[in-house]
Amino acid sequence: MYWNRKAETLKPGELRRLQGKRLKKVTKYVYRNSGFYKKKFRDLGLKPGDIRGVEDLGRLPFTRKSDLRDNYPYGLFCTGLESIVRVHASSGTTGKPTVVGYTGNDIELWTEVMARSIMATGSTRKDVLHVAYGYGLFTGGLGLHYGGERVGCTVIPASGGNTARHLLLMQDLGSTVLACTPSYAVYLAEYAEKEGIDPREDLRLRVGVFGAEPWSEPMRKRIEDALDLKAYDIYGLSEIVGPGVAQECEEQCGAHIWSDHFLPEIVDPETGEQLGEGEEGELVFTTLTKDGIPLLRYRTGDRTILEYDKCSCGRYHPRMIKVRGRVDDMLIIRGVNVFPSQIEHVLLRIPEVGSHYLLVVEREGPLDVLTVKVEVTEDVISDRVRDLMKLEENIKSSISQALGIKVDVELVEPFTLERSKGKAVRLKDLRE
Repeated sequence: MYWNRKAETLKPGELRRLQGKRLKKVTKYVYRNSGFYKKKFRDLGLKPGDIRGVEDLGRLPFTRKSDLRDNYPYGLFCTGLESIVRVHASSGTTGKPTVVGYTGNDIELWTEVMARSIMATGSTRKDVLHVAYGYGLFTGGLGLHYGGERVGCTVIPASGGNTARHLLLMQDLGSTVLACTPSYAVYLAEYAEKEGIDPREDLRLRVGVFGAEPWSEPMRKRIEDALDLKAYDIYGLSEIVGPGVAQECEEQCGAHIWSDHFLPEIVDPETGEQLGEGEEGELVFTTLTKDGIPLLRYRTGDRTILEYDKCSCGRYHPRMIKVRGRVDDMLIIRGVNVFPSQIEHVLLRIPEVGSHYLLVVEREGPLDVLTVKVEVTEDVISDRVRDLMKLEENIKSSISQALGIKVDVELVEPFTLERSKGKAVRLKDLRE
């Protein structure tokens, strides 16, 4: 299902020509309007006219999150504040927040790609869209809200928190599409079960739009089974536009990047060298149509793979495979690279394991030690101690076989680990 069939089904040649035209335009635009980029260009001995098309993308400078922080708050804006109609920002938990500004054109662009994303899941104006992402400086809630209204959905701006109210609204208002983080979807399912609410009987949900954190295929299956819906991955980041940069279609074979607006590439996280189709590396974006704060070759920190073949849905827009993890979330345990999502993939294939876990990294002498705290299901708690020991050994063995490392495992009772109404906390690093 399409929102904008013409734009969503551009042939590869047409798409590349459009990208090249827009790349040349945005290169000239940032050079004229951004002192930050003008200096970058001069340092490289580069002029806007040197960029003739997509084939020259690798000549442009990288942009990093630290650049936004170093130029806080408005140093990377390409327009005056009189043209900025909205500002969003990160939480700033690790320092100053990253601030992004939107012109009226940028809001229209965001609304357009969100409308595409919502309809790519098979959702239509007949649906009731329950938005449980936070509203405010976080881009999630408003992005889904505007896109849903553009499609014509009945939008419920429920925002985050107050799980009992969410379930009440979903029952009484007949919500058919749920938008939130995958970890909160799991929490909703748990809460519903505790309250005796059966999603198959008491809710009308059929579609879930989940993002803002990495999640695995086993997690998808658990959510689909628990809430009786079809779960789709949405991808975005506030620096680029917010949610709606990429979206899974009904084929569920990777999220289509709306590459007529966001030009993607994969680079080696260490060297910055461009990698080819099918190679895993760091995802990088160049915004092609933004006015307020366009970014050249923004390094997202997310590790993934791009595929460019035609999708069965009819779209040629490249598909990004589920994010494996963030470059800065990668753990090196005894010489082995480990991502939290890899461990999740192993855990959720074991029936006795619950949907919540926590990785705790500590240092013992010169060695790093990883402990995996795992909630077990209700029925396991009543089993004999011997059965629990057997489950613990099974988990250790499964992780060791999959990742090639030995870990400590601690089984805990259901609802022991802290829940989050936003992004899940999966890692606690105690090495410092």
